[in-house]
Amino acid sequence: MSTEPETTEDAEPGTPGTGPVPDTVGGDAGAGQTSGTEDAGEAPGAEGAGQDPEAADADADSGETSGAGGPEAGAGQTAEAEAADAGGGETAEAEAANAGGGETSEAEAANAGGGETSEAEAANAGGGETSEAESSEADAGQVSEAEAELRAQQAERERIEQRKAEKKAPIASGTKLSGKAADLLAAVRAVESGERPAATVFEEPRPAPRRPAPEPERRPQPVAPQPVATSAVPAPEAVQAVRRVLAEGGAPELLAPQVAAALGEGADDQLRADPWQLLRTPGVRPEQADGFARSLLGAECGPDDERRGRAVTGWLLEQAALAGHTALEMPALLAALAQRGVPEPDSAVQDAIAEGEALVFQDALEEEAGAPARPAAEGDEEDVERPVRVLVGLERYAMAEESLADGLARLVNSAPKQDGSAEDWERAAGAAQGSAAELIRAVAGHGLVLHTGAEASLAEPAALLTAAGTLGLRAWAAAHSPIGRNRFAALLRRSGPTADAPERADGTPAGPGDAPVATVSGLLAGVEGPGRDADGALDLDLLVVLDAPQLDVETAALLTESLPDGARLVLAGDPAVLWSVGPGRVFADLLAARICPQVASRRPDPGPLGELVSGIGIGELNQVDAPGKEVVIVPVRDAGEAVHRTVQLVADSVPRAIGVPAEETQVITPGHGGAVGTRALNAALKERLNPGPGRFGGFDPGDRIVHSPAPGRAVPGRVVTADAEGLHLSCEGETVVVPKERVEQSVRHGWALTAHQAVGSRWPAVVVVLPGDAAQALSRPWVYTAFGRADRHLSVVHGVEQALPRAVAEIPAKPRTTRLPVLLAPQISGT
Repeated sequence: MSTEPETTEDAEPGTPGTGPVPDTVGGDAGAGQTSGTEDAGEAPGAEGAGQDPEAADADADSGETSGAGGPEAGAGQTAEAEAADAGGGETAEAEAANAGGGETSEAEAANAGGGETSEAEAANAGGGETSEAESSEADAGQVSEAEAELRAQQAERERIEQRKAEKKAPIASGTKLSGKAADLLAAVRAVESGERPAATVFEEPRPAPRRPAPEPERRPQPVAPQPVATSAVPAPEAVQAVRRVLAEGGAPELLAPQVAAALGEGADDQLRADPWQLLRTPGVRPEQADGFARSLLGAECGPDDERRGRAVTGWLLEQAALAGHTALEMPALLAALAQRGVPEPDSAVQDAIAEGEALVFQDALEEEAGAPARPAAEGDEEDVERPVRVLVGLERYAMAEESLADGLARLVNSAPKQDGSAEDWERAAGAAQGSAAELIRAVAGHGLVLHTGAEASLAEPAALLTAAGTLGLRAWAAAHSPIGRNRFAALLRRSGPTADAPERADGTPAGPGDAPVATVSGLLAGVEGPGRDADGALDLDLLVVLDAPQLDVETAALLTESLPDGARLVLAGDPAVLWSVGPGRVFADLLAARICPQVASRRPDPGPLGELVSGIGIGELNQVDAPGKEVVIVPVRDAGEAVHRTVQLVADSVPRAIGVPAEETQVITPGHGGAVGTRALNAALKERLNPGPGRFGGFDPGDRIVHSPAPGRAVPGRVVTADAEGLHLSCEGETVVVPKERVEQSVRHGWALTAHQAVGSRWPAVVVVLPGDAAQALSRPWVYTAFGRADRHLSVVHGVEQALPRAVAEIPAKPRTTRLPVLLAPQISGT
């Protein structure tokens, strides 16, 4: 393994970050993370695999701390927004910068509709008078020209009077309706007359069950994708009412829009009746809600207030979901409530359950393998009770997990549709090689298949999609990120039947839309993929979900519910990477449950990078030979040097020594806060690579950003421009316009990301920063994920000494409490 490229020694130290960094640049990488380290708690350490001691001498004269102080400015401005999964640390200057002109255009658009009246009158003036005009022409041949003109004028006056009379007369509605519209009108009249109750009138007949294996030639056409409904924005008067209540309780009035959105209608009245409802707002902690309650309630406020107990119970369950749990065991929940000063935790939990704010479950525990069986007393076979664990969870995630279990059981227990004979499938498998052939054979006879492997193993799902296409199946793949989607689309074009046709028929280069690949979010929203059939199911026969470890229970439930009967589902991914940002560990639970075929790829990632990452996956941090400087270790002594060396690598060393430009090099660091977090690094990198005043809420054209359209989703991109509509971004070739009121919450600078934001994506070069203060948060999945994002080159800015090999060898993924295996067991045939 090589040390840092020799060209770095000649670079002038102190360049990055020496100038003042605007406070507005303080925010950075995307949503779904909290302040400090990442949501899942992982943070990198340092100690480089194969560290060369010459690296320390090469950098001995560059001990500058420039860039460490400046980037920290404004770091505290976004901590509350990060805890709320906001995603944008920039100041509110974006709204002022982007304001202006929007109201005028909206007003003009509203006034543009004035032409409708004239069009309607023109339409009414038209048809229906042909016969009268013909009769007038016929009479004109027998009378003088003057009389004909008078008759024509009289006829026109009569027509005008008739139209006026028709407008004043009552409208006979429904006279020209037919089909479903006429049926609906008749139903409304029946309800109005009292002939039939509304429930029976509008009750639609139960649809016939879908056939498990519909005939291919009778497949319904996909319906047009519908736009995704946006969350309702609270009314200004509602926000103002909440603002007054917050002011009375001494809470920040800036929280008013979030509180109004979280509590919905009558939010101000809810706050007055129960001040602890403030905990429903993301980012608010119990001690802050307690202070607000004391200000509003005065002497009535106390730690034993049952309203406080219920609210803290719900808050703890929400925090558990942010940490990946779908439920909490009762003892753990009671202990957490006691730590929060709830005097009677049992009563608090029971109140929350009684009010419907939480659900309780009793799941049977399986006997431990190898444990001696308890001798049964005579006659007590029916009275023996199996041990159970009591769990408490929020309804949202409990229902999603149960729905997911139902959908997976439907896939496992039903036979897939027979598209192609067994001989055809075997012929397709025979044309493939190794584990790709195993995957095709498994998919031929099963509705659910799991496929595991690293980056190189993506060739096997690609071979499966190609084989399915030759058999006539409607096969699609879905990736977690746009970068993953585009990479897999390129792989399909290189290896599939269109490999020899890199251009479209019109001569333009092929793009991602030319391959059957979508993002998971785009597929569910209907803006990508095959659309849905007449029954509302996805119009496909085979779905391959890449990056499967990133599926949380809600997303996975939506996918399985959307599959038609007889469809096949393949979940493919690398089980060693970080789990989903949302609650659940779907892929890991399914691998452990062993309810369906599992195909492990035998295709290793090539080169020194592949060797290094493969070793990390099994708990070994090996020293690898890197003759082409594929892996470089850069030792640092403190935070200031880490920031300086990171900027130097991205802006100078990697482009000159490796040949990868700065725009294709990604920095990955443990968390957002701290002296070497994403905020500090993004400020320093912007100052060096794209300096500017940040006139668009901290952003300038050309800035690298990460857009978070929803919590837990991070889409890298670049700023194009800004206007009255908002901030215009280019994200993986797609144009995105973020409204100016959403910029602060959903857009951050993206030269530096966290590992959770980077998972599912890869870049030609990656710089992983392991500051000394992150040693306690390191884990094997974090290191595996961060190091595995590099295609050609990996630089490790190393400051944690022995914490890195210790984390790789000894610290696995943090456990998550889920119910999916227990829910699946009774539904799977033969278990």
